Amino acid sequence: MQIGLISDTHIPDVQEKLPIEIMSAFRGVDLILHAGDVYNPSVLDDLECIAPVLVSRGDDDDGEIGMDRRVQEKHILKIEGQTLLLAHERPFELRFPDMPPSLKLPPLEYKNGQAPKKEDPPDIYVFGHEHNTVIEQVENTLYVNPGSPTYLHYKHGLGTVAILEIHSGRADVSFLQL
Repeated sequence: MQIGLISDTHIPDVQEKLPIEIMSAFRGVDLILHAGDVYNPSVLDDLECIAPVLVSRGDDDDGEIGMDRRVQEKHILKIEGQTLLLAHERPFELRFPDMPPSLKLPPLEYKNGQAPKKEDPPDIYVFGHEHNTVIEQVENTLYVNPGSPTYLHYKHGLGTVAILEIHSGRADVSFLQL
């Protein structure tokens, strides 16, 4: 299965509409995953002309986009034997790995004294928010950030998307500079 990965389009704030180069970059994909900060549902409509689209809600995805049927806080998918999680941000502990123990939060106390069951870590964790391309293996999870096609490194102009290929339980990622 071939999956187009995109994040942080920020349409129309940083650019009027999606770059046309995305259409050819995603030609032939089976699914498109958008890791949030879409802003305008028209972006999803344009992408859906290529393939089905799922979206994680970005920290700036309020209003109309937040009500779109394709948008959820996170999506967990099973694809060819791999568990994939789509979210806007990477997990807290990976955003701040060098935080001194004195600044870490104390353990939470729960009403019934038991913590909720932790989800098993996914095989693939797709995220955005950072406006940088990331491919990083942490223990058994592959973390992937496709960057931004419109605002890479917080600079206006053509940026990046990614293609994730999953075949026979193996995942390969390639980044495409638009």
